[in-house]
Amino acid sequence: MVIYGVLLLSLCYFAGLFVGEVMGRLVGLNANVGGVGFAMLFLLLLCSYSETVKKNICNEGLCSGLRFWQNMYIPVVIAMSASQDVVKAVRSGWLAILCGITLTVLSLCLIPFVSRISSSKNKAEEGGRD
Repeated sequence: MVIYGVLLLSLCYFAGLFVGEVMGRLVGLNANVGGVGFAMLFLLLLCSYSETVKKNICNEGLCSGLRFWQNMYIPVVIAMSASQDVVKAVRSGWLAILCGITLTVLSLCLIPFVSRISSSKNKAEEGGRD
């Protein structure tokens, strides 16, 4: 049931936009700084939390809705807001551009670590099935 994930997706999106606006104000910009990224992070954390910690509370409809929106959120919402974020960053100044480049490079540097964690988790699951 896809509809079950819509409320949580929208809450994550609004929370991310709020955090992005607050961060923009804190660094002196009149712009949203990473709000969509924070929303994506909140959604991923919520999905991870619901699958690992709250297995008894999360019914199948809610879990399938969360998985659907988790898979759709990244390509659709990020693509829609990426051009707006770049235009705002260029107009806001070099600090926003520097922050974006820095966070992108840091995210790319984390890929090997996340890959190791994921592969060790998969190996542990495969070992437990035998």
